[in-house]
Amino acid sequence: MHARWKRNTVVAVMAVLVCAAVALNWKYSGQDAVKDIQETGTKILGEATLVSGQEGTDEETGAPVDEDAVYTGSDYFASARLTRQQARDNAISLLQEAAEQADADQSVANEASEGIQVLASYTLKEAQVENLVSAKGYKDCVAFMGEGSMSVVVSTESGELTGEDVAKITDIAMSETGLPASGIKIMAAN
Repeated sequence: MHARWKRNTVVAVMAVLVCAAVALNWKYSGQDAVKDIQETGTKILGEATLVSGQEGTDEETGAPVDEDAVYTGSDYFASARLTRQQARDNAISLLQEAAEQADADQSVANEASEGIQVLASYTLKEAQVENLVSAKGYKDCVAFMGEGSMSVVVSTESGELTGEDVAKITDIAMSETGLPASGIKIMAAN
């Protein structure tokens, strides 16, 4: 009984730490990047040639790329996904190190393995929710899952979510994660 409580505590603490790391990294990296863009006038995410093959122009419209739009619109979603993945990778690395320590007993290795499985499960469920929400016709979506909760940020044509939108997205999140509606938070991207 004591080992189970201990294991659950370690998993819960790791999940909270991962969520905190994602939130902090997301908050501060975005602020630093915007500040760098304003100070230096250079982009952080790379040149437009990486995507369009045409230096400084949008592939669809041929118009010059807006340098200040790097962290707005769909790039917000790419940045959020990258930050989430980096935080998960760091947490998994820490768990693997804990499991591989020579003086670690079997219970620590088992707890670390379970923690890795939980994070992998979160990643899979987030991807499923994101894909299904996008399939419903929304411009973009990013999901963040934690222990007993999920936050979903959605981009719509109008920039706002209706009650019907929230109901659709909540239904998708509930069916994919098994979470109750009270554990799911839906937000529109600004």
